[in-house]
Amino acid sequence: MLGGVYGRALAGETVTFRPRGNSMPGLVADGAQVVVRPCVASALTTGDVVLVKVAGNVYLHKVSAVDAPRTRVQISNNRGRINGWAGWAKVAGICVSVDGRARPNLDGKVREDQ
Repeated sequence: MLGGVYGRALAGETVTFRPRGNSMPGLVADGAQVVVRPCVASALTTGDVVLVKVAGNVYLHKVSAVDAPRTRVQISNNRGRINGWAGWAKVAGICVSVDGRARPNLDGKVREDQ
């Protein structure tokens, strides 16, 4: 399911969907409506929730570390599992709202060229 959404977001679309799963408690509940917009990957910080591909798998997970010199972010769920590193080009977008509530700290992270 996330593969199609990922492709659309990577192409520059704003996408709205309801991800399934229990890996992001406290941030994104199972079936919550999320809005993901294209982002400026170099502006991401820890705690941002992104739509990203890591080792061939698509996740809506959080940024747990940033390695700017190597232009990549570490991706983890909200239960302590690290999924791995993803280059900035693999980040399709940033989650801007969950069930109509805006996510914090979005200044400078959303691409405005849409």
